[in-house]
Amino acid sequence: MNNQDLLKRVKEDGVMFISYQFTDVNGVVKSLDGPVGRLAEVLDGGIWFDGSSVEGFARIQESDMHLKADPETYAILPWSDPEYRRARVLCDIYRPNGTPFEGDPRGRLKAALRKGERGTRLDLQHWSGTGVLPFFAKWS
Repeated sequence: MNNQDLLKRVKEDGVMFISYQFTDVNGVVKSLDGPVGRLAEVLDGGIWFDGSSVEGFARIQESDMHLKADPETYAILPWSDPEYRRARVLCDIYRPNGTPFEGDPRGRLKAALRKGERGTRLDLQHWSGTGVLPFFAKWS
């Protein structure tokens, strides 16, 4: 799903608020929430936040972090009140210079998968579920 598809889908679903979710280095889900009217802006430019306020992310002098929403991860939060329907998108975390933040568990998993796809001799298959930990298995 691309950005335009997501904007259309959110409108069709009657979503009022979006939770931009990521996990800290301990695997605890964190969230920045905003009105759906800001979604297009977030999809284009991301969200800046203070990484020093998240356990294990950054010291105060290097605290700027940037979230980039992944439209493919859109899901309605089923427990939200239909009148104030909420959805979430997962986000990748970047440093101010545009490099992926090495403390982002989702980013580390993506890097490991790319490494596995580059023809390493590991011959890995990947399965994932709703848990925080990735699992790899080699079948002979």
